[in-house]
Order: sequence, then structure tokens, then C-alpha cells
Amino acid sequence: MKKLILAGIVAVAGLTTTANAQIQKGNWLVGGSIVTSSFGLNTGGGYNIGVVPKGAYFIEDNVAIGGYVDLGFKKVAKGSPTEFTYKVGALGRYYISPGEKGIDNLLHHGRWFLEGNVGIGGVSIESGNSTTGLDFGAGPGYSYFITPNIGLEGLVKYNGVAGFGKNGLTSSLTFNVGFSIYLPTSKGKEVINDVRK
Repeated sequence: MKKLILAGIVAVAGLTTTANAQIQKGNWLVGGSIVTSSFGLNTGGGYNIGVVPKGAYFIEDNVAIGGYVDLGFKKVAKGSPTEFTYKVGALGRYYISPGEKGIDNLLHHGRWFLEGNVGIGGVSIESGNSTTGLDFGAGPGYSYFITPNIGLEGLVKYNGVAGFGKNGLTSSLTFNVGFSIYLPTSKGKEVINDVRK
């Protein structure tokens, strides 16, 4: 019984620590959005669900740069054409420090962040207009650390594709839920060595 109580105290103490070590220079972020809901801002924009894996390296404390891939399918209604979306590019994140700009740290074990991306993206529509162009987006998010190295994340983002095909600018608001794993450089090297074996 004493071991159970001690384990509970350690777990609570771990959850109430301030999130600092995860977002220090030299660490890695791997994860992404596992549920992405998109609501089109253009006429007939519809509804979309996709997957967005991401990876980034902390070049400075609170600042990470990396890349992303976005893949999704969309079918508004039975009989409507199927759409395939694809995007790939670079992303950047800035984590806001507690107390910075009047933004306090929620429950002292999470961080607000701003994310931006730019890359190439497009939409391929079955028997319809397709476009490829410059993909870009920006928005705020929050990472809630459920363990010292795993963050549950929510992100609201404006996304646009400035098309080079028949369509011009296509834009949407996305609501993303996912997770990220924050690896210290030493752990990242261990993972790479395990994969090579």
C-alpha cells in the first residue's frame, strides 16, 4: 500500500512540474495531428479529415524548426467526387514562456505555442479541377504534457494553398488534435541507433 501511495505522489509531482526541459535547445519533437478537421472557407469547401506527421529540432530554447507531411481524403456526400490532398514542407514553432506577454501556463505543465508552415501542396479531385501550389498556414496551439516527454496537443490553424492550376487561393480553418514526443538529443541518438540495427 505504501508503494502505491508513493507511486501516486511521484506521478502527481511529475505532472505538476513546469514544462521546460522538453523544449530546450538540442531536443527533438516527433509526432503530429491524428485528427484534423477542416471546414472550407470557399463555396462548397466541405469537411475533411486527415493525418499530419511532423518532426522538428530545437535550434534554441523554445524555438523548433522541421518538416511536415499532410495527407487526407475528402468525400462530402455519397456520389460526390473523392478528393486527395497532399502537402509537404517546412514548419516552425515558438513556445511562449510562462508569464510572457501576459499568457500564464495552464496548470504549470503545458505550453502555448505558435506554429507556421510553408511548402508545396495541392488537391487532386476525381473527374474535376485539381491544383498544386504554395501551401502556407499559421495558428496558435497548446501542448499539455501528460508525461515529461509526451504532450497532448490542440492546434487551430489557418491554411491556404495559392494554386497554380485552375483554382486560385483555397483556404480553410483546421482544428487539430494530436500528440508530440519530446526527445532529448541522447534519446534521439538511441532511437536512430535502434533503427539502424
